[in-house]
Amino acid sequence: MKKNPLFQILLLGLLAGEAAHAGSFVVEDIKVRGLQRISAGTVFNYLPVAVGETFSEEKQGSAIRALFNTGFFKDIILEREGDTLIVNVVERPSVAKIVIEGNKDIKKEDLAEALKKIGLAEGKVYNKQILDKVEQELRRQYFSHGKYGLKIKTEVTELTRNRVGIHIDIAEGKVAKIKQINIVGSRAFTNDALKKDFELSTTNFLSFYSKDDQYSKQKLSADLEKLRSYYLDRGYINFSIESTQVDITADKKEIYITINVKEGDVYTLEKVKLSGELVVEPEELVKLVKVGPGETFSRKNATETSKAISDRLGDEGYTFANVNMVPEINESNKSVVMTFFVDPGKRVYVRRVNFKGNTKTRDEVLRREMRQMESSWAASSKIERSKTRLDRLGYFEEVGVETPPVVGAADQIDVNYSIKEKASGNLQAGIGYSQVQGVIFNANVSQDNIFGTGKRVNFAFNNSSIMTRYNLGYRDPYFTLDGVSMGWDVGYSARKGYQANISRYNTNVANAGFNFGIPLNEFDNLGFDVDLKQTEIADTQFSPQEVVDFIRDYGDSFLTLSTGLGWTHDTMNRAVFATSGGQQRFSALATVPGSDLEYYKIGYKQQHYFPLSSDFTFRILGEVAYGDGYGNTNDLPFFENYFGGGAQSVRGFRDNTLGPRDTPRPLSGQTPRPFGGSSKILGKAELFFPVPFLSDVKSVRIGTFMDAGTVSKGFEISNMRYSAGLSGEWLSPFGAIAVSVAQPFNASDTDNVQNFQFTFGSGF
Repeated sequence: MKKNPLFQILLLGLLAGEAAHAGSFVVEDIKVRGLQRISAGTVFNYLPVAVGETFSEEKQGSAIRALFNTGFFKDIILEREGDTLIVNVVERPSVAKIVIEGNKDIKKEDLAEALKKIGLAEGKVYNKQILDKVEQELRRQYFSHGKYGLKIKTEVTELTRNRVGIHIDIAEGKVAKIKQINIVGSRAFTNDALKKDFELSTTNFLSFYSKDDQYSKQKLSADLEKLRSYYLDRGYINFSIESTQVDITADKKEIYITINVKEGDVYTLEKVKLSGELVVEPEELVKLVKVGPGETFSRKNATETSKAISDRLGDEGYTFANVNMVPEINESNKSVVMTFFVDPGKRVYVRRVNFKGNTKTRDEVLRREMRQMESSWAASSKIERSKTRLDRLGYFEEVGVETPPVVGAADQIDVNYSIKEKASGNLQAGIGYSQVQGVIFNANVSQDNIFGTGKRVNFAFNNSSIMTRYNLGYRDPYFTLDGVSMGWDVGYSARKGYQANISRYNTNVANAGFNFGIPLNEFDNLGFDVDLKQTEIADTQFSPQEVVDFIRDYGDSFLTLSTGLGWTHDTMNRAVFATSGGQQRFSALATVPGSDLEYYKIGYKQQHYFPLSSDFTFRILGEVAYGDGYGNTNDLPFFENYFGGGAQSVRGFRDNTLGPRDTPRPLSGQTPRPFGGSSKILGKAELFFPVPFLSDVKSVRIGTFMDAGTVSKGFEISNMRYSAGLSGEWLSPFGAIAVSVAQPFNASDTDNVQNFQFTFGSGF
């Protein structure tokens, strides 16, 4: 019988459907076999089939892939027993321990953290493929430290309970040093001039600290940008870096860097224009332009001009202003027409000024330091100045500021200050030491921010071989709403001159006084004080002739009422360890006519900090002072003389020993001792930098310095003394510590040289 083809096709389709149906079943149960550490619940969580669902051959592949993707298993087989799905697994071993040996340059903790980031850590699942990543990561770590001769050997040991131990043996090799940096194609400038500000360098005497002779891709990128800026700041608009090659010798010890450049021509400025929406008077903006026609084009000056205009607009509330530089280059005459296009954007108001973190300090203490007011235009300089004023209070460890926009308002921002308070109260009792004062017993109870009001109260007691002193003081920095401060203090001190390296006489002084401070503007303050003082002098059998003559002429007990006037201009960013800004102080003091002694003292001191980089700060300081008697007092009383030498003056000379000497009485058998003078000159130049390998740069610093100074009866420059050396300062929890090692340049035979000096337990 002849078969119908259509019938045959239908029959084959029916048989195929039955076969497919035969491979599918409804899962009544799921069992997992082979688990050791991983729970069955974990498997069920990743398995894309559940009890009650139909399982087919199509789902088998997706189920196996899902379980493999977990990384927990190295083998998976799915089987069927009746209507039960059997999941057979073989777990990957876990990492029981990782042993790293041979590492010296990088700590084990740092290496372990790096390996953890790529998935290798104790307790994690071991994957053989990850060992390749381990070697790549270790090489990356060591290459960043300049060690290109690195050799790594990895050994995996199987342990019980399906675990492995990994042993990594590292042979670091020596650090590859930069042997040479060549800039090819530079005709206008020498290689040394171009490389002067590079972070990378060949080996020098500071390389052990700066590591600048170790190659780094990131540092090279930064240096290439510096090179580009060097040319663009000197008119080479078309300057380009054609290529860069970094070659290492076969022994992996030396690196050669070659930079190929194309200088191009020098371009000058033909014209400078301002355009756009000039919301500030054009005359004001013109003053901020730091480039002009006829000058060589400088990207640096153009960028500074753009920033200066933006900052000026920011002070008017245009916080998000953009000032774009649009250069029009004329190739024929090598000139540039520079246009500064001003887009002020919307004027922005400050909705709220908020403070966070002041759990103790009252809100009003913070708000009175604000220069940016609520509901007024946002001024960038005022917001930053407010932050600086908070930082200078001394109540906080850190002060931060953010200016988030107000949601739903395009012209409003909030100013949020976040502060971290520090303990402003201090209860101390301890022992300090000074090379001059010897052992110092001290007790101090002070509160700079009593009850969170910003007022200061302190009581101090100090006792040393030189001086015994008691003092009680109070200060209210905002005695009035306008910022006028008021304070008072009472005290008593007894000093032994001989122990202080000066003439042999003793003094006892009781004093009481009050003071006012009047702010003239943001940076200037006028101070006024009145002080009532009772001074008693006691001579000894070894006192010099000057002391004996003074007591004969004026007596040994004096009641004086003095008034003082002072002016301070302060722009320093911090009160302690400043890094920028400066300070000028002028002071004048005179006893009122009719006092037992009539004299005056005037002085001027100026210092300035120049930030050379994020870590280096240069300071210069100059001070001059003079005093004399008037009325019935012929000269400045000797116990008011100025002294020089020591840690706070010209280092390298013993405290108080610079300047005139006294005249021993006949037959006393004494040698001349420092007597001080009526005038003082002091100068300092110091470069501060952080201690190598130390992260805390706010409480410790070191420096190299040069000091100069003299004390005399008149301004005698010929008696100036000079010294240079190294210094270290640390604001430790136990008190301030200052150390210096200095070498005097022109010490005379009569000078008391003291190369190493330190103090502990006293302020700077």
